[in-house]
Formats: sequence, C-alpha cells, structure tokens
Amino acid sequence: MEGKIIYKEESYEVTGILFETHNELGRYCREKQYCDLIENKLKLKNKKYKREYRVENTGNITDFIFEDKIVIEAKAKDRVTKEDYYQLQRYLQATGIKLGLLVNFRDKYLKPIRVVRIDTDARKKFQNNQS
Repeated sequence: MEGKIIYKEESYEVTGILFETHNELGRYCREKQYCDLIENKLKLKNKKYKREYRVENTGNITDFIFEDKIVIEAKAKDRVTKEDYYQLQRYLQATGIKLGLLVNFRDKYLKPIRVVRIDTDARKKFQNNQS
C-alpha cells in the first residue's frame, strides 16, 4: 500500500466539489451554507453520501460521508486547530473509514487536508477521547 493514494478518484471528485463550492460562495459564509451547497452538488452528480451522520455509540455527527469511503469535515473559521484534526481522527476511528478531508472555507485559497485513519496503538488516544 506504500506510495499509493487512498481513494484517489473519489478524493479528486469530492475535492472538485469543494473547490466549486468555495468559488461560488467565497470565504465569508456560514458552515451550513457551504454544506447546503455541497449537498446540492452531490445530488446533481447523483453521488452517494450521508449528511450529518450520527456516529453510533459516540454522539458525534460528521458533516458528510462520501461514497461510504471519505469523511468530510467542513469548517468556516479563522484557522484549523489540532482539535479539528483530533475530531476528524475520532470520526475515522469510530466509523472505520480510512480517509477524511478537513476543509476550511474561510481560507483565501482552499486547501483540503487529507487525514488518514491511524491504525497503530496511537489510535487509542482518539478512541478514548470521544466528544
């Protein structure tokens, strides 16, 4: 698996939707507005997704799960923090999904961040800290 990109085609496709959303709405909308437009674009392209998916036994709610393969966590804030990374890692651990995209629409230039699920003993840090 070394050297391979996880879900290359799906990542490319969903990243395109994220860029389209950022280009249409700009930098200063609310997170819900970005998610509404993302959902509309997914529907138009007949893509399989779950919005505001409640992760079993955790109380956590993801913004999107795309094609049952990628967790998308949208933000609209000044900067992404390590807590945002930890949040996404918890979603990945709880769902068993391998890949997450963390995207902050407030950035001038959109830079979706790929977060890969940790499959080592370090994952316990995220499994025990559910929020």
